[in-house]
Amino acid sequence: MGPLFRGFFSMYPDCHSCNLKFEREQGYFVGAIYINYGATAIIMIAGFFWLDRFINLSLAQQLTFWSIFGVGFPLFFFRYSRSLWLSLDYIFNPEDTSGRPRESGVS
Repeated sequence: MGPLFRGFFSMYPDCHSCNLKFEREQGYFVGAIYINYGATAIIMIAGFFWLDRFINLSLAQQLTFWSIFGVGFPLFFFRYSRSLWLSLDYIFNPEDTSGRPRESGVS
């Protein structure tokens, strides 16, 4: 498979080696947003309680740290969440070479 991204946030429209269309329809990557949000929320909640238990930071320090994390982590994880979403979608709904989803055979 070829590269997914041509910049930090911009993707190629399709794969250079197999012509797999990455964004199949408008709003296709909403699932990637859910993955990114879920990962951020789980890490923040678990991390808050872990730091509170073992490090004993004040509430103001915790809120400052997790606020910065809550803005920075989704930007860092953006590419990974899109890649994960593409992988999950390709596993459960693969495309044929014409760019259309394959028929599952279930009626």
